[in-house]
Formats: sequence, structure tokens, C-alpha cells
Amino acid sequence: MNTPRPIHVSFVIDRLSRAGTESQLLALLQGLDRNKFHPSLVLLDGTDEESQSLEPQGLPIIRLGLKRLLGPEAIRASASLLRFWRKDRPDVVQSYFLDSSYFAIPLARLLGIRKVVRVRNNLGYWLNGKHLPLGRLMGRLAHWTLTNSEVGKRALNEIERGNASKIAVIENGVDLERFRECSPVFWENRVLTVGAVANLRPVKNIDGLIRVASQLRHLPLRWEVAGTGPEQNHLLHLIESYQLADRFFLKGAIQEIPTFLKGIDIAVLPSHSESMSNALLEYMAAGRAIVATDTGANATLVRHGIEGQIVPPKTDPLLAQAIACYSKEPILAHQHAKNAQKRVQERFSRQAMIHRFEEFYQACLKG
Repeated sequence: MNTPRPIHVSFVIDRLSRAGTESQLLALLQGLDRNKFHPSLVLLDGTDEESQSLEPQGLPIIRLGLKRLLGPEAIRASASLLRFWRKDRPDVVQSYFLDSSYFAIPLARLLGIRKVVRVRNNLGYWLNGKHLPLGRLMGRLAHWTLTNSEVGKRALNEIERGNASKIAVIENGVDLERFRECSPVFWENRVLTVGAVANLRPVKNIDGLIRVASQLRHLPLRWEVAGTGPEQNHLLHLIESYQLADRFFLKGAIQEIPTFLKGIDIAVLPSHSESMSNALLEYMAAGRAIVATDTGANATLVRHGIEGQIVPPKTDPLLAQAIACYSKEPILAHQHAKNAQKRVQERFSRQAMIHRFEEFYQACLKG
């Protein structure tokens, strides 16, 4: 009896990094059942040292070295990718981010790939100009668009005008094993550390967190943010202007997020916009007391008053109030942290996410 051929899935992304979407993809590449699935990886650029260091072993990988989507370089990259796919014979092509989608989706359709899938895990808060019509075109060309929350699905359907039947939700998962040494803490009469894991971009609202720190300077709190980004110099200036240099610290890129979170008592997600936050899942897995803004799937992951506190976005006073509440009520903070850790263990493991993707590939190829 012939063994069924594994389903070939070719993943396309700009480059690899330790950011949320890229980390989810790397986990999927490593976790897919190799008896049933054969993954390959296409990197639009991928020539930098960090990206190359993160390349997984044991699967076909091509780096296209493409930095601009127009011009002779793009023509050469297109020819290289078509040769790669003709050799690898993927059943599914799955693209991430705008440039990779613009580049890969038309080529995949041209080659007659059975199913072309686009991943869109943000709410499109920044889309404008050419990206709106191009996004709608990619939505029509793709057989499916995947997003990681029902909120994301509604936003995509609104932006792209009625493609709801082609949008599927696959929730993110977190690697629980990395957080096995983390457990909820109980504090009394000591300086607490309030922390966040975030790229330093305006949408993450770290400037708002600095303002909150200024409002709460009367409390024994220390503040730490793990992450880098274009706002770093602005935020450092803001810290100085609020005279917080002795208590608010930008820690830069942190590779061992579990270790960082073990040193945090209250974990904050102050973003203006999210879809399904990987940082929030990590806060839950680490068993931290959580304060998050009510954007994207945050209030679905962390139910207000059960696993944490949810406040409206862009409301610094309410964010400050919630943090102050935990600092003064350690029993409440400890109970919420325990509930959050239990919830993520039951519903949002990395293996559960991989299984959802495997079921999706099998189902969409039957349709």
C-alpha cells in the first residue's frame, strides 16, 4: 500500500527575527508533523546575520536577497523562486507581511499552486495609500487569508470589503516549556517591578507607560521595557524629561523573555492596537499579574477581573489606576496571575496552535 505523499507547504516571509510573527512561524516550521507535512522556507531577503542564525535545520530554504520589489533584482528573484517551487512542488504557499505577499502570491497563482494562503495578523491600523487596494487585490488572489483573532477577521472583512468567507482564524500559541520555571509571585512591602515586552514603536504606547510611571512616582515601583525600535531615542528623552532615569529602564533586545518576565511583578500591555498579542500570551505563561488595554483579542485572552485587568486604550489615568491597584492588593494580583497561567496552559499552547494549522491545511486541500 502506497504511503500518502506529505503535504508540501512553502512559507514566505521577508526575513527571520525574534519578533512575534516570526517566532510563531519558526515554531510552526519546527513543530509540523514530518510524517504528514513537508515545509520549505522562502526568505524575501534573509541575508542579514540575525536572520541566517535563526534558519531552522532540516528543510529546504532559499534566500532571495531581494530588497526592492521593482527592477531587475526582482526579475532575477522571481526566476529563482519559480525554479525553487518547481523543484519543491508545494501544495500550499503561505505568505507573511506585505512585501512577501505582493511578491509571492501572484507568482504562486501563475505557477498554479493548489492553495495560496496569506497571513494578516494585525488590524491594518496603519494601512493607507497603495496598500489598501493592493491588500484587497491580494485578498482576492489568495484562496485563504489567515488571521489570529475574531477581531482581526472583522477588521480584515471591513477593510477588504466582504471577503469574510475566505478568512479563517487560527489563534497563536505560546511555548509553555520555556516558562516551566515561572510561577505567580506574592509580594509584601518591597519595591515592585512593572514591565513590558514591546517593539519601541508608537502603536505600542511606551510613551504612555512613561507618563503613567510619572503619575505613580509616589509608589515604590521600578519600570523595565524589553525591546528595541525607532522610538528609542524619543523615549529616552521622555524618561529624562520626566526625571525618571533612576526608575524607568529600556533594557533593549532580550533573547530570554522568560528570564526577563521572572523579574517582573506586574506585566503591562499598553498598546493602542493589537490583534492577538504574543507578549500577552507570554505574560500569561509566566504567571504575571497583567494590565492590558482593550484592543484586539486582549479582553478575550485576559478576562477582566479574572485573569487580569483590562482598561480602555489611550486612557493613561485608568492604566495608572489598575497598576496602582495591584501594587496595593497583592492577594488579588496573585490570584489573577494564577488564573492567567492556568488559562494559557489549557487553551493556548504552541502544540495546540500547530495542530490547528495542520487541520487547516488538510481541510483546505480537500475543498
